[in-house]
Amino acid sequence: MKKVAAHNLFFIGIGGIGMSGLAKYYRHLGCEVAGYDRVDSTITDTLKELGCHLMFDEVIEMLPAAFQDKENTLVVYTPAVPKSNAWFQFFSNNNYQMMKRSELLGAVTQDTICLAVAGTHGKTTTSCILAHLLHECEVPFVGFLGGISENFGSNFILTGTKYSVVEADEFDRSFLRLHPKMACITSMDADHLDIYGSKEALQKAFGEFKALLGLEGKLFIKEGLPISGTTFGLDASAAIRIENIQVETGTYRFDWVTPNGTYENVRFNQPGRHNLLNALAALSMALEIGCKPEQLISALGGYKGVERRFSYQINAPERIYIDDYAHHPTEIDAVYGALTEFYPQEKVTVVFQPHLFSRTQDFADDFARSLAQFDTILLMDIYPAREEPIEGVTSQWLLGKIQNPKKHLVQKEEVVDACKAAKNKIVVTLGAGDIGKEVEKIKNELAYAS
Repeated sequence: MKKVAAHNLFFIGIGGIGMSGLAKYYRHLGCEVAGYDRVDSTITDTLKELGCHLMFDEVIEMLPAAFQDKENTLVVYTPAVPKSNAWFQFFSNNNYQMMKRSELLGAVTQDTICLAVAGTHGKTTTSCILAHLLHECEVPFVGFLGGISENFGSNFILTGTKYSVVEADEFDRSFLRLHPKMACITSMDADHLDIYGSKEALQKAFGEFKALLGLEGKLFIKEGLPISGTTFGLDASAAIRIENIQVETGTYRFDWVTPNGTYENVRFNQPGRHNLLNALAALSMALEIGCKPEQLISALGGYKGVERRFSYQINAPERIYIDDYAHHPTEIDAVYGALTEFYPQEKVTVVFQPHLFSRTQDFADDFARSLAQFDTILLMDIYPAREEPIEGVTSQWLLGKIQNPKKHLVQKEEVVDACKAAKNKIVVTLGAGDIGKEVEKIKNELAYAS
């Protein structure tokens, strides 16, 4: 695979899921790796164990001596870190080689047969399923995943360099830096309107992504999307589809219909019709590169999931606690649909942390409708991430739009008591901010209370 002409790599935002995968890759190559992040985390702990030099302060004097060699140092950055950051300012003002994360990912995977997973929702789960399938079918590949695969315990997998599995992220138009040979698009809902301005502009970008495949590339699309390709879905009109879906003791059983034949009694243990579609996209791509259907079916049954994607924290007769990354109304609807399909008689408390002021403003009415479906709604303050506050856009404002009397604004330290007071069997935490750091505490306290 293509390497950059630098032995030292410094990542600004190294604790991010995409950045950390690349950092692990270059440590595997024997490069010196350092980086800055705002907070310590499980991911940064893993990087330190690999020998990366990590800093959590904007103190330039902490830069290791090796990285003061500008000729042999590449600085990798992500738009999630503001350019006012002291590290970014230092490297740019001192004429270091600098590259966006998306550019580096494109360079690293350019000489592979790149299997790219695109879509406003479902990228991480689909790419993790695809990586698991390829691994079980002994396909040599490198995987840069947008979540921690529970099968691998990592967001980075390396078994060879013939193929690569990557998430084609539409944020900041990052997916246009890739060189895909095969791709799927799982969804094209309006999102990242702070980047694109309109749904139409977002859809145009997906068209540009498709063009990267060229005439010989293969594109799989979820049926109903406004773009051409080989369709997959749950309806009879899809070229590749799932039929005869049944739920049996927490597991789906279904028939997998392909242009070359039908395979019956396939099992998959991740709840939600959206996850069935993710699995179908991954199966379609793996089948296309030559994996045997029987191997794929066997492998799918052993797929464990992704951290913070409908992740069971407690699964007991008296209490169920599920954590999920959902941060868009469509994703919240998918979680609700999975819960009602698998637990139709149970009441659910949702704890939601909105992510970004701009997204909350753009989709406030949709968020209100999605959240109102739950039996009890606990709403946390908006997680700002890379943004400054927008006047009038607050969780209190969003709470007022939710048409359900059982709604409350809560602080982090109030979540567990509020969940107990609701007295619902199922608790689900949702959000892409730092709510994930509260999961272990919530799990322990809810388990103790049960």
